This record gives sequence, C-alpha cells and structure tokens, in this order.
Amino acid sequence: MAMRNTAVHFGAGNIGRGFLGQLYWQSGWETVFVDVVDAVVSALNERGGYTLQIVGERCQALTIDHVRALHGRDAEAVAEAVAACGLASTAVGVRALPHIVKPLAEGLARRAERSGEPLNVVVCENLLDAAHALRERVLATAPPAARPFIAERVGFVSTVVSRMVPMVPEAVRARDPLYVAVEAYCTLPVDAAAFVGGPPPIEGFLPVPNIAAHEERKLFCHNCGHALCAYAGHLKGLTYIAEAVAEPSVRDLVTGGLAETGQALIAKHGFAPAEHQAHVDDLLRRFANRALGDTVARVGRDPIRKLGRHDRLVGSALLCLDKGVEPRRIIQGIRAALAFDEPSDPEAARLQDLRRRRGLQAVLAEVCGLRPDEPLFARLQKECL
Repeated sequence: MAMRNTAVHFGAGNIGRGFLGQLYWQSGWETVFVDVVDAVVSALNERGGYTLQIVGERCQALTIDHVRALHGRDAEAVAEAVAACGLASTAVGVRALPHIVKPLAEGLARRAERSGEPLNVVVCENLLDAAHALRERVLATAPPAARPFIAERVGFVSTVVSRMVPMVPEAVRARDPLYVAVEAYCTLPVDAAAFVGGPPPIEGFLPVPNIAAHEERKLFCHNCGHALCAYAGHLKGLTYIAEAVAEPSVRDLVTGGLAETGQALIAKHGFAPAEHQAHVDDLLRRFANRALGDTVARVGRDPIRKLGRHDRLVGSALLCLDKGVEPRRIIQGIRAALAFDEPSDPEAARLQDLRRRRGLQAVLAEVCGLRPDEPLFARLQKECL
C-alpha cells in the first residue's frame, strides 16, 4: 500500500537537506533521504532530523524532523522505498545522476508489479533536460515488462533550483555533518505539464506552464549574474560575492550584463518587462546577502564548464546576438572568466594551462565551443588579446 505522505529524496547534500527537505517538512511529509556519505546517513538516522539555518536580514533556525535515511549501497531498501513512496526527487549532482538509475528503475519495476500507482520524480539537477535524460536512462535500464508503466504512469518533472546554498567549510562539516545554511528564498518552479495526476500539495512548489523558459532564465539571468559577480570580483581581489556585488564597477558589469540578457529573454519567451526587472532586482538583493558567506572562489569554480557554449556566459552572449542585443557587458564577463586563476580550483589551473600552451583560439574553440567563423569568436579574440 502506497505511503502517500512519504517522499524519497536521492541526495542528502546541500540542496536535499537545505531545500527539498524543508519543502517536504513544511508540507507535513516524511522525508527518506538516500545518500552514500556514511556520516550523513548515520547522523540523520540517529537524530531523526537536523537544524536548517536560514540566514539573511532575519535569521531563523528550523528543526526539520520526520526524517530518516537509507544508504545508497543498500539497493534492496532503496528499491522498496521507491516502490511504496508518494513522491520521489533527486538532487545528487550531474556526475552522480547515472548512479541512481538502477535503484530507481528497480523500485519502479516493483511498483508496477504491486500497486501500479503512478509516481512523480522531481528532478532538481543543474543540467538542462535533466528530467528527460533521467527518464530515458531509467527506461533503458528497467525490465521490459515495467517499461510501459514507467512511460505512462511515472512523471519525470523538470525544476528550476534557485535557492542559494553555499558550500559548508570542511571544519564545520567535520564538527557536524548535517550543518547547512541557506537563504530565505524557498520557491521551486516545477513543470506543471510533466506531473502524472497533477502536482502534489507541496508548499513551495510553483507549477509553471513553460518550464523551458524558466530554465533559460535561471541559466542566463541568475547563473549568469552570479558568474559575472564571481569573475569580476576575482579580478578585484575580493573574497565574497556580497563584497563583489557592492563594488561599483562589478555591480555596473552585473547590472549591465543582466540588462542585456533580460532584453534577449523577454524577446524570446515573452516575460513581462516589469516582472522580469523585479526578478533581477530580487537576485541582486539576494547576491548581497553577507550572512550567506558565499565566496567568489565557490561561485567561480569549474570555469571550463561554465564557459561552455550552452552555459551561463557564452550561452548568454549567443542568445543576445540571436535576438539582436549587443552583449558588451557579457563579453567583458567572459574575458574575466578566461582570466580566472583561483589557486584552489584545479579546473581554473587547467584553463590557464591550456591558454598558455595553445593560445586563446584553442580555448575559444575547445572550451567555449565556438567556430572561427562565428561573430562571437572574433569579438572575443579581439577583446581578450
């Protein structure tokens, strides 16, 4: 018999405990976390909950209870939980996503054999089309007899995760593996059309009719603005994002860049200009939250991925050019990203090594995915020399 008030969530990390766990708790649901970090699994089961620190203008400590955990290596227990739950969700990270396919497929196969009741899997991953990719992997992995059930009775739901949850320092994590601090913003846009049987009554879920538009706005507004703060702030020698967005030249770059992407997003998706500007203003306010302690190094890390053709900076510039918007500020941000040399980031070292050994053209082609005959290639080559 299905447990309608239980959500199985893959990934007890910052987004899992710092976002989804709160949404389920405030909606009166039990959360069963699935994770592979021994200390986290043990602590969740010993305590039956954790404290969530809301930081900002008004700080608050929430006690998230009705929580337990399963170890990801206990495939039998995970499959049983999926077979019986009322909702499933994921926030494991792009690299770990393939590892949850098999237990998820096995749980859905058991569900098909037993109750046949539909299930929705809410996919909270920082990857465009993550829900579709997970669905296809699960279908390919599941036993043939279960595939019609999965295709027709399981919803794989795209989301737009915008809550800012900075990394926990290792010293703090060592003292308490469950410590997590987050901003107050607590809304999760979800793809209204992807649910089987309609969205569940989860407080904080915001069903939207065109999730692709909201995904692009997250990438080319929130992620782009954050990246501009980080890379321009790094050039200024700043440590924190809140410091960076308060520095006049950095703020000018960020607001200018977001004005450029805003014009392009409005042209493409039809966002109301006043609503979009309110969204941008709210982001700038959230970036300035000093209590989060979010660092330039964290937000800027992995510049090779973030300089990709379809990612937050180059993707923003290409969108602008496609919509007839001059991406002057975005190009300045790309130039700053290409100079990112944070010592603690191996990917930053790789980027600088590639640029030293093979030159800017190789970086633009291999990292940014640009062709020499594209206008943006020529613009960046001119701006970055």
